[in-house]
Amino acid sequence: MYSNPAAPAAAGAGAGTLAATGAGDLFWFALAAFALVALGMAVKRIVPVRAK
Repeated sequence: MYSNPAAPAAAGAGAGTLAATGAGDLFWFALAAFALVALGMAVKRIVPVRAK
């Protein structure tokens, strides 16, 4: 943790360096997209369907 040179630069760098895991920004965007799709599907299951 303290020997990681990317940790002090995380404040001004991209979101990929925030967790300092080595994963790039594309990984975090894909993870966020998956979370939003899962949330949308859960809301769709909860909201009742209108009867015609």
